[in-house]
Amino acid sequence: MIALRRGEVTKHAGTSRPYPRGKEPAEPPEPSADAAYLAWQDEGGSLNTPRARDDSGSSAPQPLTVETDLPFERADRITKPLGQFLKIEAAAGAALLAATCAALVLSNSAWSAAFFRIWETSVGFKFGAFDFSRTLQHWLNDGLMTLFFFVVALELKRELVLGELRGWRKAALPFAGAVGGILVPASIYLALMANKPGMHGWGTVVATDTAFAIGALAVLGSRIPTILRLFLLSLAIFDDVGAILILAIGYGHAVVWSALTVAVLGLIVVFGAARLGIRSIPLYFLLGIVVWLGFDASGIHATIAGVALGLMTPARGWVNDARLRAIFGRVLAYPQGEHWSGDTVDRAHLRQAGRAAREVISPLEQLEMTLHPWVGFAIIPIFALANAGVQISSAGLHEPVTVAIVASLVVGKPMGVIAMSWLAVRLGLATRPETLSWPFLCAGAVLTGIGFTMSLFIAGLAYPPAILDAAKIGILGGAVVSAAVGLSWLGWLSRKKLSA
Repeated sequence: MIALRRGEVTKHAGTSRPYPRGKEPAEPPEPSADAAYLAWQDEGGSLNTPRARDDSGSSAPQPLTVETDLPFERADRITKPLGQFLKIEAAAGAALLAATCAALVLSNSAWSAAFFRIWETSVGFKFGAFDFSRTLQHWLNDGLMTLFFFVVALELKRELVLGELRGWRKAALPFAGAVGGILVPASIYLALMANKPGMHGWGTVVATDTAFAIGALAVLGSRIPTILRLFLLSLAIFDDVGAILILAIGYGHAVVWSALTVAVLGLIVVFGAARLGIRSIPLYFLLGIVVWLGFDASGIHATIAGVALGLMTPARGWVNDARLRAIFGRVLAYPQGEHWSGDTVDRAHLRQAGRAAREVISPLEQLEMTLHPWVGFAIIPIFALANAGVQISSAGLHEPVTVAIVASLVVGKPMGVIAMSWLAVRLGLATRPETLSWPFLCAGAVLTGIGFTMSLFIAGLAYPPAILDAAKIGILGGAVVSAAVGLSWLGWLSRKKLSA
């Protein structure tokens, strides 16, 4: 095993170029097989070729003939392509679109009554006087959607701590756009709906649907600047967090302080457990349920629990790179052979290496990688299936609430994003990347009018049944118009750029 002491000169494997003290590369490249074999000959050990000892105690290089990838199973022919598919952001938008179309077809078919009745099914349990039953739609909207908001909070924290938004001036541009995308459409909605039924539903027009917006960009592929995708993704995350705060404050019920105290105490216990170094995911899952139940009973919308827990999730790994290499080096120093079974020191070191490999990735990234496919391909499509169903009629197209929502999303949303982004850059509060031109930013801002998921979510809380269908028609209409105009504008800009 090769060990470097602090302050020694380091080398890239296979090269003799030294790095002075304190200038070592943060992430040295992985050694090739040939370089690792030469390292064995030079230093007497290697991470790729373990030491085999003879009776005299001497050692010699034993090149490995085993492939370095994991063994291949027949099931991998299915699971590996599926895993790659689930990593594609645009695929979640396709799943959401399919669920939305299914909801619209079923709600306007002969099976519409049975379709709507499914979501009103009571699910839960009773214990004496204690009744913990909710409709299926309520469990979806308040329970499963908490995981959606949890993942949104994880994405936001990752971008701010580890991603492209490190540094407040980088984060300021999408943040300013999100603020404008909340204030301007809400103001237009309130002006159009003044003293009319449904005025309270202004929160419906403040959010951007991440899956649909990014999925729309994917239609144009590589012709769209990568930085525009990052801008819209960051803006949508800020948008969602703002919508969640509006949801908790503006669409809750009378606060039950005792239940809220339980929720806050649960968050304090989570914080304390993290500070003590407790790393048990099942324990935090149980604490999260307590926090959710506390918010659910408090009158504040329970999905705020997902945001709070997501922002509290540690963003740094427990095991650093140097320690990981040292732990694996100790395991690889053992001679070849079947000696990993039994209650032995060898197996203890192997188990420790396995834990180190897991813990080098932060809890935030582990949870995001695990939950993101479930949210994108299960929770959000099921939510759309349960909430996007609306019986479309020509009368609903002329309702004041329909017109107000369409105008706020199609006109107000991009207007607010563009105006506040320009103002932030003009005042020197934010920096605009050189690769993101103003024409592309403006065209991309039109896609923020695709509210959909959060819009439907807030609409279900804000509107009485008499005008809820009209509001849903406005949300769907605003999404279709915003997508059509935004994609047409971006397509024209990309063609113009190629011909220039």
